[in-house]
Amino acid sequence: MSDLPRKAVTRTAKLAALPLGFAGRATWGLGKRIGGKSAELVAREVQQRTADQLFKVLGELKGGAMKLGQALSVFESALPEEVAGPYRAALTKLQEAAPPMPSGTVHAVLAERLGEDWRELFLTFDDKPSAAASIGQVHRAVWHDGRDVAVKVQYPGAGAALLSDLTQLSRFARLLGPLVPGMDIKPLITELRDRVSEELDYEQEARSQQAHAEEFADDPDVVVPEVVHQSAQVLVTEWMDGVPLADVIADGTAGQRDRAGQLLARFLFSGPARTGLLHADPHPGNFRLLPPDPGASGEEGDERADATQWRLGVLDFGTVDRLPGGLPQTIGDALRLTLGGDADAVYEMLRAEGFVKDSIDLEPDAVLDYLLPIIEPAEVEEFTFSRSWMRHQAARIADPRSPAHQLGKQLNLPPSYLLIHRVTLSTIGVLCQLGATVRLRDELESWLPGFLPVEDGEGLDSGGQGSEHLPPTRRSAETVDAG
Repeated sequence: MSDLPRKAVTRTAKLAALPLGFAGRATWGLGKRIGGKSAELVAREVQQRTADQLFKVLGELKGGAMKLGQALSVFESALPEEVAGPYRAALTKLQEAAPPMPSGTVHAVLAERLGEDWRELFLTFDDKPSAAASIGQVHRAVWHDGRDVAVKVQYPGAGAALLSDLTQLSRFARLLGPLVPGMDIKPLITELRDRVSEELDYEQEARSQQAHAEEFADDPDVVVPEVVHQSAQVLVTEWMDGVPLADVIADGTAGQRDRAGQLLARFLFSGPARTGLLHADPHPGNFRLLPPDPGASGEEGDERADATQWRLGVLDFGTVDRLPGGLPQTIGDALRLTLGGDADAVYEMLRAEGFVKDSIDLEPDAVLDYLLPIIEPAEVEEFTFSRSWMRHQAARIADPRSPAHQLGKQLNLPPSYLLIHRVTLSTIGVLCQLGATVRLRDELESWLPGFLPVEDGEGLDSGGQGSEHLPPTRRSAETVDAG
């Protein structure tokens, strides 16, 4: 595959072949079982062949198909282990790579958007892409002032391809359901459709990335590359080395995985409070683990001490949620009350916010029982996220016979919480892939308005949180703003 398939009929044919392929493999498997092969072995072979076809097609088509694959990949932890094995390698491929766009097409876009003399802007430009994503690919280059830069070039026709893919995928969303037990794929596809225009707008992405780069410029833990140049289909940012999070998941030390998990949680909860923006595409391909600054050092020979100096690099701000006041205080209030066992107060709050519709009556204690296992990581000083924990949660909610499943069907997700909910679930999915031990409660106490009770006379910041609970970086920023 040398270029992004642009004709709707071509893309539709490729996607339409997926359900036919699923059916064909089921028939093939039946034949193998009739021939005497065990059901378990046949099932594994069918799963492997299905994974190979599904993610080969999604990766080749890029666009909305690959975007869906990336969104699904963070939920791999929820799959039963006997099913997850065959899919894991195929899912991981989507997080970091896709077939490249030919150099001639790249040069044409650069000439159109940067001018015919675009090469004069760079001291060097590598025609081989270093990464490929759903709507564009990244090339390494050296800017004319000597800075190493990443040049993101949007695929021609990416917008039409995204919309076409997601429309087609929604038609057989039910067939994709078994990939993530308990998750309705169709709303996810609808949401991805709604975000198409934002993903294509590199000017908006540049503003979001620069806002984060400026806020985190002196942060010892989180690194965001500066924006160097931007045009309609080209975005140039500072280059970021580091270990892709997918590699940390596969081969990282325990200390590195714990550190990556802690910083991922910190970025999720601190970002909205510090920038008014929520990074809304938390799949592993958008993060790097960076080695310590040359001046930072851990105790020699102590792997965990060394790992605590590593930093989190954050990429791709094409999808963000605008939260001017930070994360809604309702989330922190509800978490605090749930952990405190106040079923009636939690229930009334959820009803007031629209999580429980007026036409529905539920038992407050049953709602509390439904929520407590989900927020278990916030109940303790540190929590080890794992695939087994994630699978247990998914099975509890997905099993039609369970009370949790029946109650969950009656809950509602207000539109204003939709993206926050998906980002939180996706982040938890990545933490489970990392198998990270995380002090999540520390991050909630520092950054989530409402999680800590407000004492009488306590000074509040704009998010409703006492400023003495904020980390030094946030307290100092507020002092500057106030001055």
